[in-house]
Amino acid sequence: MTFLAQKQPVDERGRAMYAVARSIIRAQLDQLTKEDLEDLNRDRKDVTLRQLAKLSRLDRDKGMRGDGFEWAVHEAVLGEEPTVLEPIADAMGRASKRFRSMDKPTSLLFGYERAKYLGFMDAIVENADSEAVLLPDGRGRPYLFDGPWIRHAAQGVIAEPFLGERITKVWKTDLFISDESRHRHLAATIKSNHRQLEGGPGLRLAIVPESKDLSAGVRYSHAHQLWQVTLPDPNGFMGIFNDAYASVAEAIFTLGKHERGPYFLKPTPMGQRLQAQLEKFKNATVLEIEDALNAAAQQDLVGVENRLVSVDAPSWLHLNAARTPVIAAKPSFEKLD
Repeated sequence: MTFLAQKQPVDERGRAMYAVARSIIRAQLDQLTKEDLEDLNRDRKDVTLRQLAKLSRLDRDKGMRGDGFEWAVHEAVLGEEPTVLEPIADAMGRASKRFRSMDKPTSLLFGYERAKYLGFMDAIVENADSEAVLLPDGRGRPYLFDGPWIRHAAQGVIAEPFLGERITKVWKTDLFISDESRHRHLAATIKSNHRQLEGGPGLRLAIVPESKDLSAGVRYSHAHQLWQVTLPDPNGFMGIFNDAYASVAEAIFTLGKHERGPYFLKPTPMGQRLQAQLEKFKNATVLEIEDALNAAAQQDLVGVENRLVSVDAPSWLHLNAARTPVIAAKPSFEKLD
C-alpha cells in the first residue's frame, strides 16, 4: 500500500488541496470490499473514478469523510505538516514521558476494517521496529507487536474477550503513533466528529477536528480517558481538508448519481475547479487520477513511500472474464491558484 509523506511546508493552498484530495480518493479505493470488486468485475487497480463514485458511502460522519480524514491525518504525520505534527507530539509527551525528548512523531495506519486484509498485519509488524511494543497505559509490561493481540484486534469487537483487560478496546485503533525509532507506540483513535469519540483500555490518544463547541489544542478528556488532539479549523489543516473533502464529495455525488442528504457542503471557488477537473476524468482509473494529483500537488510537498504491502483481495476472488475496454483521456490537473 502506498502512502504520501509531506516533505515541505504548505506554501500554496491549491497544491495542498490536490495532496489532500488524493488522500480522500485513496481512502475510497481502500474501502472497496471483495464483494464490491466482484460486482465491478475489476481488480482494485482497474477501478475507474466513475465506478468508485457509484459505490462510495456519503453519510456525513461515516464513510468518505471518516476514511478520508484518517488517511489525511496519517499522511500529514508522515509528511511533517506542522499544524498536525506539533499538537500530536505535544499529546504524546503528555501521555508518556518516553516521548518528551523525541524529534518528531511517525505513524502506522491500522483500522481493523483494513487489518483484516491479506498481508496487512504482517506489513504492520515488518514496518515497525524489530522489537516494537505498544504502551497501553502507564503501568505494567508493554505488548510486543509481534504477538497474538494485534491479530486478535484485527477482528474488531468480537476480539475483546481475547485481548485482556489492559487493551480491551485496542481494536478501535486507527493509527499507531511512534517516534523515529518506531519502537514504542501509542494507540490513537480518529473521528471526524468529536461527539462520536470513544475511549477504552489500550487507547491513549484521540484526534478530532475543531468545532463550534470544541476549540483547537491539546487537552485530557476525563470522559474518554484520552489525550485529545483537536486540529485547527478553518485556517489550519482542517480548513484545507474540509475544502478538499467538499470538492471530492461533490464530484462523487455527480458521478455516482447519489441523492444529497439534508446537509449540503459547498466547496470554495478553488474547490469547485478541483471538482470540475475530477469529473472531467471520470473514465480514468483511480490510480491514474492519484498519479495526476501527485503531479499537480506542490513540488516537493509529498513523496511516495511504500510502507505497507498491498491489501488487494487475492486473485481467486476476482472474475477474469473478457471486458470491454474504456478509452479515457489521461488525467492532468491544472493549477488552482
